Amino acid sequence: MAERTLRNFINGEYVEARGDDSFSVIDPATERSYASSPVSGAADVDAAFAAAAAAFEGWGDATPAERQLALFRIADRMEERAEEFADLESQDTGKPRASLVTDEILLSVDQLRFFAGAARNLEGRASAEYMKDHTSSIRREPIGVIGQVTPWNYPLNMAVWKVAPAIAAGNTTVLKPSDTTPQSTLLLAEIAAEFLPPGVLNVITGDRTTGAAMIEHKTPQMVSITGSVRAGMEVARSAASDLKRVHLELGGKAPVIVFDDADIAKAVEGIAIAGYFNAGQDCTAATRILVHERVHDEFVAAITAYVRENVSTGDPHDADTFYGPVNNSNQLERVLGVLDALPSHAEVQTGGARVARAGYFIEPTVVSNLRQDDDAVQNEIFGPVVTVQRFGDEAQALEWANGVQYGLSSSVWTKDHGRALRFAKHLDFGCVWINTHIPLVAEMPHGGFKHSGYGKDLSMYGFEDYTRIKHVMSYIGE
Repeated sequence: MAERTLRNFINGEYVEARGDDSFSVIDPATERSYASSPVSGAADVDAAFAAAAAAFEGWGDATPAERQLALFRIADRMEERAEEFADLESQDTGKPRASLVTDEILLSVDQLRFFAGAARNLEGRASAEYMKDHTSSIRREPIGVIGQVTPWNYPLNMAVWKVAPAIAAGNTTVLKPSDTTPQSTLLLAEIAAEFLPPGVLNVITGDRTTGAAMIEHKTPQMVSITGSVRAGMEVARSAASDLKRVHLELGGKAPVIVFDDADIAKAVEGIAIAGYFNAGQDCTAATRILVHERVHDEFVAAITAYVRENVSTGDPHDADTFYGPVNNSNQLERVLGVLDALPSHAEVQTGGARVARAGYFIEPTVVSNLRQDDDAVQNEIFGPVVTVQRFGDEAQALEWANGVQYGLSSSVWTKDHGRALRFAKHLDFGCVWINTHIPLVAEMPHGGFKHSGYGKDLSMYGFEDYTRIKHVMSYIGE
């Protein structure tokens, strides 16, 4: 099959990049190049932001009903072309093709429809006379032009999480997908152009230098990134020089706390699914497990057996494959480096190595006997590796759960209602699941604390992050 040549999507059409630099897009399941994509430079970034700024003059004045209708139509077209999206997403990411439509593409369709509804539900205080002879009201307005950068673990989902609320609120956007996963985002822009004015959604491809040029550009009033802590800190520093608004989702190290009264079989199944889905390349993945000492050995034996029997990696086109390869060679080396550096007291119960075949495949891995200060416990691995620690009581479980730099998500597995509510209060994470882990719904917010960043995705909170508040006061006295 001949390599595809990708192009940027600016002002409602595909355009050639202004420079000659390009990079190869690699299939992580085969390690073969299948597309060439431009490294967008300063001239491309200028063109994309100029198109977005011009489009804002009209789109910012569109009625909520007009924005809603456009998003509904985009969602309908995405649903019609769901199989095509799944083909591109599987090729870019290495995800199992059989489940992609249900697990991710239709979720993105649903999220688009949610934000279509949000466009017509602007929240504000009641207009009233808070001062004698004066009436006050609140306007909730679009911010303007938004610069956005998405990661490679959920390319289409993350693109929708960013562009849908921004566009629903009346903003225009320039988005850069990860250099390893550009295809589905470009198709989204192509479809959106059927229903949006030119320039409302622009997509440019590139590397870190492209992302940096977007963040440093003078046009956007807000920048939003999903990525690493390092990248988020760099974005925050850069944006501070121009006082841009910043929206950051930067990763996690979710504690999964299993008490001795939990249903062990159900916990094992739920945690294994939430830990190995997408090869563990999920900021909310259930990969840091803390188990009460009374059931620790039972749990380790049970999850090891479950993984050996039910969790497989392999060809994304094999219907029996649970997860595919990690996304790229850098991530492969990163995960293998963590495994190679495990301390001597750690015990690898199963897995622990690269699969002997072409592609970036890593065995499903369970590591027990880890300690709180171990690197594998403290830092995000972002791969198919689950760690297990033994705790003695509630106080120790809570201390260890909160004792990391991240604060994105967590879960508690127990039949004790009071205990569940205590932990829901005291866990320092943006999401607490009880007797489950990883489900997300469009109506509820996703976003964390501490080094996991700030700002919310999904929900009305995510929509409101893309608006600004204006107070209007009128004198009504004689």
